[in-house]
Amino acid sequence: MPKTRNAIEVLDHITGDDDELKEMIAEEALHAEVARLIYQARTGANLTQAELAALIDTKQPVIARLEDADYDGHSLTMLHRIAAALNQRLEISFVS
Repeated sequence: MPKTRNAIEVLDHITGDDDELKEMIAEEALHAEVARLIYQARTGANLTQAELAALIDTKQPVIARLEDADYDGHSLTMLHRIAAALNQRLEISFVS
């Protein structure tokens, strides 16, 4: 493989034809994306984790956990509560 700094190319080279590994990487990428979206929505609203937690009737550590890229327990109910508290709309789609 030629030298590259492109993470996608490196992962494609590492995974080869291993569909299970590719699926695991895609799942982890999804968790990281959801965490990033929550963080961006919160900071875009100029809220601390504690302030967002108060708005959705939970504790600050819950928000910290939701914003952790390694967390895999995001629920639609919680995402909807966050969106509503930030006067945003939650959109979900299926993409091939």
